[in-house]
Amino acid sequence: MTVYDDLVGQGPVIGQLRTAADAADDVLTGNGGAGMTHAWLFTGPPGSGRSVAARAFAAALLCPDRGCGHCAACHQVLSGTHADVEVVRPAGLSYGVRETRELVLRSASSPTGGRWRIVLFEDADRSTEQAANALLKAIEEPPARTVWLLCAPSPDDLVITIRSRCRLVTLRTPPADAVADVLVRRDGIDPDVAADAARAAQGHIGRARRLATDDEARRRRAEVLAVPGRLTGVGPAVTAAERLVKAAEAEAKAAGTEMDAPETTALRQALGESARGRMPRGTAGALKELEDRQKSRATRMKRDALDRSLLDLASYYRDLLAVQLGADVRLVNADQTRELRSAGGTPEATLQRIEAIMTCRERLEANVNPLLAVEAMAMALRTG
Repeated sequence: MTVYDDLVGQGPVIGQLRTAADAADDVLTGNGGAGMTHAWLFTGPPGSGRSVAARAFAAALLCPDRGCGHCAACHQVLSGTHADVEVVRPAGLSYGVRETRELVLRSASSPTGGRWRIVLFEDADRSTEQAANALLKAIEEPPARTVWLLCAPSPDDLVITIRSRCRLVTLRTPPADAVADVLVRRDGIDPDVAADAARAAQGHIGRARRLATDDEARRRRAEVLAVPGRLTGVGPAVTAAERLVKAAEAEAKAAGTEMDAPETTALRQALGESARGRMPRGTAGALKELEDRQKSRATRMKRDALDRSLLDLASYYRDLLAVQLGADVRLVNADQTRELRSAGGTPEATLQRIEAIMTCRERLEANVNPLLAVEAMAMALRTG
């Protein structure tokens, strides 16, 4: 057992991180350590395991045996309780300059365990321009024992001044067979169910686990895959777009409500809520700040849910294109083979539909109204 056991299909990355952890030990003993640096950028497609790799590396840096996986330091890092590791997860649409400056101040403190002080910044690409500038100053002049682990989909998602100062770690989409093996071995999922979920998730390990264990997740995906057959005209296209957006809103609302209630309760108690539910004076600002963060997170969760639906939709047309071209590739949606063969159309039209889906994703990322963006996409996808 090692801290890298959960990194699926990332052999070269594991080798790179092991070498760096050895070099980090050399730094601590005063023997050089040329393979270690103070800033790392973990990149890769969604679900490839960017944050998993970063957390494993953090554990290896703080472990006396460079990532044994069973010592106290490894367990604390992997469970998120180690005092020398701060994990930053932007909950909303962006991460602001004030939060970044506070983070930079905290990162300058000395490690309590005498090894490293580590900041693991998930979704660092959500930093605002001002926040990125504040982060740059910390990376340019870091304390001797502080290590920054940044995660982003690609190097281009961060400003060049930051990425040029980071050692790049590039993860790839793990193969479906490797993902299925993890679901069977670690989660005890039936091999056939695991194989179907891994293929449908297209290498996204977390999504594969949800599809394998959550009936509601499978139902939502089946609804999305039924959309192409319903786009027979303008009216059905508009209706399908509305249903996609509302489904994403419902999914995000359910998840958000589950998270919001305990957060609000905990803050009210910390601020001194009375037995009758009254709050002390001067606490309204803190409650309003929490409410704003929760609203921002809800918007992000809605967009993430909608984006998952769009990727599922794109997988349908990817399979259709493979069938039209007679390509010898594994279909993502193998259970839809009969429908795909009878769908008709030309490869050129299918490519245009895939492009429409990708354009919709770009518009959503640019803050276009979700319903308008999805309606435009549905009109481009319609067959009648």
